[in-house]
Amino acid sequence: MDDIERVARAAIAEASPRMRAAWSASKTVEFKGSVDLVTATDREIEALIVARLRAQFPDHAIVAEEASAASGPQQPARDVYAWYLDPLDGTTNFAHSLPQFAVSLAVGRGDEMLFGIVHDPIRDETFVARRGKGATLNGTAIHVSELTDLGHALVTTGFPYDRRERTDFYVGFFAAFLRRAQDVRRFGSAALDLCYVACGRFDGFWEWRLHPWDTAAGSLIVREAGGTVSDFRGGRFDLYGEQILASNGHVHALMRAVLSAQLDGVHS
Repeated sequence: MDDIERVARAAIAEASPRMRAAWSASKTVEFKGSVDLVTATDREIEALIVARLRAQFPDHAIVAEEASAASGPQQPARDVYAWYLDPLDGTTNFAHSLPQFAVSLAVGRGDEMLFGIVHDPIRDETFVARRGKGATLNGTAIHVSELTDLGHALVTTGFPYDRRERTDFYVGFFAAFLRRAQDVRRFGSAALDLCYVACGRFDGFWEWRLHPWDTAAGSLIVREAGGTVSDFRGGRFDLYGEQILASNGHVHALMRAVLSAQLDGVHS
């Protein structure tokens, strides 16, 4: 695991200044869908990191966002080490020069994530977790918040790429938390949202239809910081599933109840 962490950190350290430089420069933007963007920087950073991983770990599988764009994420065999890479989580923010994006990288085997790292190149914040070893921010241990009252909780979410077609459905969940939580944020980077739960900036996070590269690192970081990760009804979190609920653990059942009521069509 030391070699895995060393290679991951080195690859992200090489990518970081390129992301910072590109953030304030003019950008080449393409559309993968009506609201789904990709930039030249997404592809450049993915190619850089994948090359480093393949050179060091030729037998490992790699599930990376841009390489999976045409066919969708392919689930690796359970007995191989697999890397999950989002080279630029928060591409829409990046394309508009909004400083809320990150590179997210994790490695796991089967359902078990073993190491995760999320790096924010603008704030120079690096969140890291090893399975069973806790989570850190720039080398200092982090922990989820101690808040227990959902009415005092700051929670966050995002909206999937089919939001134009299912606007009312997704906004219904947002509205349910506006009625129950202290407030709701929507920052546009799931990897950072999860890390912010891990370090106590947010108390909870939910989102529909994320991909494995969005959540692999962040979900491990939340758990290693003492938080809880599940699906909307409290079941096992599936990296390839459609739902993620992450929290400090203390408000998890309360958030789960809000989501379950919304799923069941019970509004209050």
